[in-house]
Amino acid sequence: MNNNTSYIEKNKDRFLSELIELLKIPSISADSAYKNDVLKTAEAVKDHLKNAGCDTVEICPTKGYPIVYGEKIIDKNLPTVLVYGHYDVQPADPLELWDSAPFEPVIKKTELHPEGAIFARGACDDKGQMYMHVKALEFMTSTNQLPCNVKFMIEGEEEVGSVNLTDFVKENREKLSNDVILISDTGMIAKDIPSITTGLRGLSYVEVEVTGPNRDLHSGLYGGAVANPINVLTKMIASLQDENNHITIPGFYDNVEELSKEERAEMAKAPFNLEDYKKALNIEDVYGETGYTTNERNSIRPTLDVNGIWGGYTGEGAKTVIASKAYAKISMRLVPNQDWQNITQLFKTHFESIAPKGVKVKVTPHHGGQGYVTPIDSIGYQAAAKAYNDTFGKQPIPQRSGGSIPIVALFEEELKSKIILMGFGLDSDAIHSPNEHFGVFNYLKGIETIPLFYKYFTELSK
Repeated sequence: MNNNTSYIEKNKDRFLSELIELLKIPSISADSAYKNDVLKTAEAVKDHLKNAGCDTVEICPTKGYPIVYGEKIIDKNLPTVLVYGHYDVQPADPLELWDSAPFEPVIKKTELHPEGAIFARGACDDKGQMYMHVKALEFMTSTNQLPCNVKFMIEGEEEVGSVNLTDFVKENREKLSNDVILISDTGMIAKDIPSITTGLRGLSYVEVEVTGPNRDLHSGLYGGAVANPINVLTKMIASLQDENNHITIPGFYDNVEELSKEERAEMAKAPFNLEDYKKALNIEDVYGETGYTTNERNSIRPTLDVNGIWGGYTGEGAKTVIASKAYAKISMRLVPNQDWQNITQLFKTHFESIAPKGVKVKVTPHHGGQGYVTPIDSIGYQAAAKAYNDTFGKQPIPQRSGGSIPIVALFEEELKSKIILMGFGLDSDAIHSPNEHFGVFNYLKGIETIPLFYKYFTELSK
């Protein structure tokens, strides 16, 4: 048993209890009703960073929720690792689909996690993964094994688009200066198959509003004579994809990177069982763009999905009305080279152009971000690969993710350093969904692996 595992085993119960206490705070940034809880979480993160060994910790105000900054500088001639994470979480709705209360964390054994998994909103995304870094710092400072400098930037608005992070980064380039940025907000291929995320999709998120008559109308007196905004909206949305599930917005694919046959063949080497995939989701078949595999559809291809749709009467019983308005929230996951602002404008122009004359359409952009690809020949990637190899006993597989972390491209642009995505979550962790969880094994394995990244990055930087 090495120093990492013995220290972790000795402190395992405390590491779990501390995370559970953090998960009890409903830090939902999207809902202003939880403002005090979000601020309370920032204070808790500040205290944890200080207790873990940071010499300087501060809560930096923004126009929205604050950013928690901490640092441990041992020698300015040594490399500096900047850790990014977020302390805010997604709303827990729909609450009735949770098997246990989302902010009353419980550890339950599952078939995949016989040693237990922590069930709570934010368990994996991102409190559990962020807190691995805090405990990794504690291990390194407590055992006098911190080989380089470390800085932390933990924000509270990632789940609402990191709306104030851009200004903070631009205004604090010197404070945030680093040699590599380390993020754990991604996942692994499987519990026993480590992987390093080398690509992220970008994001464009919009809300659309379709308005028909100036008031709700009786569907008997007016039905068939006046455009129904809900009917119109559903037809407009349906037209955004053709029979091959190819997005029909003009210009949408202009800058999409087409991977070579060789690159696609390398991706195909990642372990994947389609039948297990369908069984885990309780679906009879997969669905998506013609000509691409499931793993390609959710990583190297752009998508368009409706995230919410509403209008008219949705209460108990019947109310025969033609609604005056109908709404939908739509997200587009983008691949590298697609500019999210350009895609947002293309969507707006097209969606407005396909509206029939009987309605008015309003498109409101919400947030977005660029895609990102990191090279596998960088020092940071090599250090991460060596760390995973030590703790898992096998080389990690480079993998492109279907998810988005919009600020990753911003970090490289503004701070001029590469980003390494060392995630320990699994696809089955149900992030953003009811019953989100994070395996105890994964949590502790992250704490064990992260210090080795520091060790190897420092050695390779010499």
